[in-house]
Amino acid sequence: MFYLSRIEHTLRVPPDILSRPLTDAIKAELEKLFLDKVIANLGLCISVYDITSIEGGFIFPGDGAATYTAVFTMIMFRPFVGEIISAKVRESDANGLRLSLGFFEDIYVPANLLPDPSHPEPDPRKRDRVTWIWDYNGEKYVIDGQDEIRFQVHSVNYPPIPVEQPKESKPFAPMVITGSLDSDGLGPVSWWVGAEQAEEEDEEV
Repeated sequence: MFYLSRIEHTLRVPPDILSRPLTDAIKAELEKLFLDKVIANLGLCISVYDITSIEGGFIFPGDGAATYTAVFTMIMFRPFVGEIISAKVRESDANGLRLSLGFFEDIYVPANLLPDPSHPEPDPRKRDRVTWIWDYNGEKYVIDGQDEIRFQVHSVNYPPIPVEQPKESKPFAPMVITGSLDSDGLGPVSWWVGAEQAEEEDEEV
């Protein structure tokens, strides 16, 4: 889920922070530039792990800032296809689920990747929202926002930045994870904890 990526970047360091140790000043600027940003095919930038080298320090005419080239290692969030991750339900509508890890929320489980068979029921508390129900052996298993959800990564995509977006469209997401719940052990953790306890009781009897 988390990786170290080596990156080289040329940046301006404003004069007001050059009183700090150079490594600290450059790290602060790199964090401003990269933290919580997505780099296509690398993932979401979480933290600057270390700085390997710093070169330059040039001050161009008419510019009070110094320009450096830094080589540094960044901690990246980039799940792999097939990985199983725990999240929480952020939204639930007729198209499926949107999940959240807290620091990343562009995770979608479409209706066709929910447990089969599943169906939506209107949520009386929220307009245009639904609660998804898995029908299994005559029982109804609810997928709600109270439980921890295990999902399997189905795909990770980096959509191209649109030239313009319709006003009512959802905000652009530079990295989108598609997840699946359609397999044993996936979905709300309570489903499977209860099943495991029942199996243990049967074995004891």
